[in-house]
Amino acid sequence: MTNLHRKPVRLRAAAAVATLAAAVGAVAGPPAPASAAVPEVAQTWASLMYHSLTPTPAYTALRQRLAGQRDALKATTAQLPVRRTEQGAAQTALTTAIAEDAVARTRYAIARVDLATARNTLTVVTQQRPRNSSAVAKAKAAVTAAAKLTATRRGEAATAATALKTAQGTAEAATTALDGTQAALERTTAAITVNQQRLIALDQANAAYAGQAAALSRDVVNQVRGSFTVADSTTVYGIRVHKNVAYAFKLMLDDAKADGVDLSGGGFRTRERQIELRKVNGCPDIYTAPASSCRVPTAIPGRSLHELGLAIDITSGGRTLTAGSAGFKWLSANAGRYGFVNLPSEPWHWSITGS
Repeated sequence: MTNLHRKPVRLRAAAAVATLAAAVGAVAGPPAPASAAVPEVAQTWASLMYHSLTPTPAYTALRQRLAGQRDALKATTAQLPVRRTEQGAAQTALTTAIAEDAVARTRYAIARVDLATARNTLTVVTQQRPRNSSAVAKAKAAVTAAAKLTATRRGEAATAATALKTAQGTAEAATTALDGTQAALERTTAAITVNQQRLIALDQANAAYAGQAAALSRDVVNQVRGSFTVADSTTVYGIRVHKNVAYAFKLMLDDAKADGVDLSGGGFRTRERQIELRKVNGCPDIYTAPASSCRVPTAIPGRSLHELGLAIDITSGGRTLTAGSAGFKWLSANAGRYGFVNLPSEPWHWSITGS
């Protein structure tokens, strides 16, 4: 990759260099001894990964807002069946009140007719001659009874009318509450959809930074190889790695642990240690035999990314990772976000280039 192609990346990443240096310092602990200048491409890789992995205030606020909206959606969703039950009960009560009001009004109307009839009968028997005292007394008793019943029916009708009005108000309120809950559910769902899309866009932008870093990874190896000293490395939870991958590596271990996967391992090793491993692992020739010819695949001295602190042999629970292990599965699903790629022939070996 030419400088012309990398220049825009550097311009976008330059603003994060100072912040990244502080973050790496926090990982590393005490300052390292003076070293040769770290190649700019390695710093650019680190800056891009910092951009990719470090949430901006806007991103954090959006996630918090989305979490609040999801909580609200959960609460509103739980309210909806309650509102439906209330509205159904209110409608049932209204139907009953309508029927009872109709019955009460009918009974009151009948009572009024009966009272009018009783009064007419009293008038007739009172005017009869000769006067029939027994019939008059009976007619008066009928009027009294009809008047009493009419008063009772009038009270019942008034009570039923009041109950109907109350039921109508309750049903209207229940319907309004149900409509409001449904509207709130729709609004919250729509807002969540919008914010999810915004979050996806931000995640894609962050992934683009990681993609730009991945495109630089081989340039990082080539340039670091020419200037690397041990002082260019630092430790992350006891694992020595190149300081420009330390921030991303630490976040990867932290996030794995948060998911219940404890990762550790070995990173940087000296050329002398690489030679020793070639001997121990039975490589036919220390300096020329391919890694695949060793009992345990071991790179030729000078070619191993371990010698640059850019590769880690990862363990979990003190055991080397296997293809079926939880650690390998987690890394396979997530390591790319942090700039690390697996060497397919070695489930435990992860580096910024996959070699």
